[in-house]
Amino acid sequence: MLDRLYIDAIALYDAGYLSEAEEKYQEILALDNTDADAWRELGMVYLSQGRYLEALDAFYLAVELDSSTAAQYYCLGLGLAATEDFKGAISAYQQAIILDSDWSEAYHQLGQCWLELGQFEQAETNFKTAIDLNSKNSEYYLELGNLFIAQHQISSAIQTYKTALKFDSENPQLLKQLGIAFQTLQNQTQASFYFGNSAYYQAEYTKAIQYYQDSLHNQIQEVDLDLDVYLDIYLKLADCYQKVEQYSQAIKTYQQAVQQIPNAPEIYQAWVETLQEIGEIETAINIAENALERFPNQISLKVAHQRLLPILYNNVSEIEYYRQRFSHLLTQLIVETDLSSLEDAEKLLEATSTHTNFYLQYQGFNDLELQQQYGQFIHQILANNFPQWVQQVPHKNHSKIKIGYLSSFLNWHTVGIVFLGWLQQHNTQDFEITCYYTGNEDDELTNLYQFHSDHFYHLNDEFTNIVQKIYDDKLDILVFLDIGMCPLTTQIASLRLASIQCAAWGHPVTTGLPTIDYFISADLLEPKNARKHYLETLIRLPNLGIYYEQQAIPELQKTREDFGLKNNAVIYLSCQSLFKYLPQYDSIFVKIAQQVPLAQFVFVSHWNDAITDKFKQRLKQAFAELDLDSEDYCIILPRLEQSDYLQLNLISDIGLDTIKFTGFLTTLDSLACNLPIVTCEGEFMRSRQTAGVLQRIGVRETIAKDVKEYIQIAVQLGLNQTWRQEIVNKISQNQSRLYQDQDCVQELEKFYKTTLGL
Repeated sequence: MLDRLYIDAIALYDAGYLSEAEEKYQEILALDNTDADAWRELGMVYLSQGRYLEALDAFYLAVELDSSTAAQYYCLGLGLAATEDFKGAISAYQQAIILDSDWSEAYHQLGQCWLELGQFEQAETNFKTAIDLNSKNSEYYLELGNLFIAQHQISSAIQTYKTALKFDSENPQLLKQLGIAFQTLQNQTQASFYFGNSAYYQAEYTKAIQYYQDSLHNQIQEVDLDLDVYLDIYLKLADCYQKVEQYSQAIKTYQQAVQQIPNAPEIYQAWVETLQEIGEIETAINIAENALERFPNQISLKVAHQRLLPILYNNVSEIEYYRQRFSHLLTQLIVETDLSSLEDAEKLLEATSTHTNFYLQYQGFNDLELQQQYGQFIHQILANNFPQWVQQVPHKNHSKIKIGYLSSFLNWHTVGIVFLGWLQQHNTQDFEITCYYTGNEDDELTNLYQFHSDHFYHLNDEFTNIVQKIYDDKLDILVFLDIGMCPLTTQIASLRLASIQCAAWGHPVTTGLPTIDYFISADLLEPKNARKHYLETLIRLPNLGIYYEQQAIPELQKTREDFGLKNNAVIYLSCQSLFKYLPQYDSIFVKIAQQVPLAQFVFVSHWNDAITDKFKQRLKQAFAELDLDSEDYCIILPRLEQSDYLQLNLISDIGLDTIKFTGFLTTLDSLACNLPIVTCEGEFMRSRQTAGVLQRIGVRETIAKDVKEYIQIAVQLGLNQTWRQEIVNKISQNQSRLYQDQDCVQELEKFYKTTLGL
């Protein structure tokens, strides 16, 4: 029992649930009041809560119960330092070091205490010792550099900060201190550069723009920056303009950059990618082709040119054209690439580390052949770079089955939300769960993944270190929750790091990778012939394949006027990402409007206004073809917070799903608000998700077999309020079937055991 309490307490503390962790440690101490480690950890909880006196009491008790452990004295030092008893803290840290002379953090904290007392020499000695013991901790260098600044040893400070930047290049505090150091030397060009980088990595883009502009201005006057730094400023400045949605300024920055640094292919590549993001695909292709004429052997440009696809299409012929173009250039790229060349392999590794072929899956076709071709290409690139990680990994028996889950989206994202239940409900007796989070932003959902894992690693290291870590953990099964959305995940999945490797359906299309053995999907989401759509062996978990908790739906607090909607309208909500809307289906809205005169269609903007404007023009053209004005029927709302999004669902009458690539989490949200949804069941899993959800709750009346029936259902729901209410009632009565499905977790774990021969 104590072991379980300890595991829970540590997980709660690590995940930031301090009150809950405190309760667990109190339970441990109620069972054994002489547990020194429990007193120490309870003290750390108090310390994290700012309850310093209670923390000190707990730390003193821990030392009294066990004076032979360095950790007891170290934590006592933390408590004493928090109450500004620096002499007492120094004594505690020194005792910790006597017991463990290799503890770098103890030297670091000791150095900070000497610094607080103005003893610079002792502080410097301890900071340097900490660095000697742990040379990759940037905090130690930061403290040492700050100490040099305080002593006006500016050159030493700069050297110290720059050493740390070699392995922590995006640390905003290091960059800011470098700016201060150069400012002290009256080198404004370098100061502005580092201040700009500091602001950039803190997402303070407007501030960064000003610093970068100052640095470029000074560069022209003083010629003080080397070429790589000069290039870096232009690229980051352009990116800052994009982040604040000043795309014309970003384009101007690229144009200025190529004039100033004409032999830098990196500028052209970034320029091309920006043009794609704002929907200027033809211009992007022209720039890429011009750049390839100038740099014909630049692999990164070839890859960027090949994968160019529109985010939004104007017509069906465009889809066909760009699909053929993608296929042709992919084949050409593979044929022309010498994968046996180590130099080319390294360049290809870098070239494929920034993007995936994500938008290919939104054209509505069977992507198996192209995915397999692309997947084999990526695998070969990775295999040539890392031959040590492509051999089959032998299975070893463990006391528990070791499962790893990897994603860049273990946060408030569809992937993170959908798959959390697999961890929440896992069998703790038979399975040991490790999560690898390769994303950037932590939130409450990240904390939940951490709490429900036996081990949780936030991996923001170099690629080889990430891969080595996963490989060294000797997993039985490694599950990638999504492959095809994040280039890092795709590259990792191209290697063989575990005995069995699986892809979950966070991105619902075959991975095409020869290193993925199984694709974990759900029975209600797949057609009968689904296995022919996958390179991997298809696993169909029962029902929807997930354990999903019912979310609390707020009371209706907003009105239609709050969203700019008409009070007397029949509100059709269609809230998918705009790249899911294919042009051949724009006429659906027009045909509904012809029969439901009071119809108002509500969409949600793309994050890029240029893409939203293109969609708006498409709607305008579709309505005009039947002598209607889209402005009378359509409204595109800005992107919404979750609370407002749910309010929008509550005040809408009918949901309209996208065709060929449907919603899933959005469907669950809408049904939780009792919103009837019209969908068209397609050929592939990604076009059947909403249909599967509706089948689960027995609402088959709004599942269409084709576009004609889709329109008929949508019109009937709009005109027949009685029938619409019947559907609402049916959703309300049956929606509980969507939640807390234990069967899928049990079948998932049964699959894990079976595939390992257990």
